Amino acid sequence: MKKGSATFSLINETDSHIPAVDFLAIKDAALGTTYTLNLIFTDSAKIKKLNTIYRNKECATDILSFPLSETEGEMYISEKEARSEAKKFDRSYDNFIAFLFIHGCTHLKGYDHGDIMEGIEAKLRKQFGV
Repeated sequence: MKKGSATFSLINETDSHIPAVDFLAIKDAALGTTYTLNLIFTDSAKIKKLNTIYRNKECATDILSFPLSETEGEMYISEKEARSEAKKFDRSYDNFIAFLFIHGCTHLKGYDHGDIMEGIEAKLRKQFGV
């Protein structure tokens, strides 16, 4: 499945259902309407490979964000890893995907973990009911 606009594309490399999250509205609120983002749902093997190559961590993770420029980026979400993590945070899968997406967008905006990033994420979560 692939759907998108000029500034957002959603690619599902899995057979899994993609949650009904308003990814475009969240992307626009977090990164701006001119930011181009590719969101790829992928499997654990691919995200593990990317994590090994780009972060030198030989394990699968739930999300990876890659800024390609100031106005373009890619985000990978592992459906399997996200389902597992959602349980740890006592969130539904759909809600956790929105939570992860907001987190990934703030990284693409250039923020690192800390109070400022958490504040931005909290504002976006409140705005989108996450």
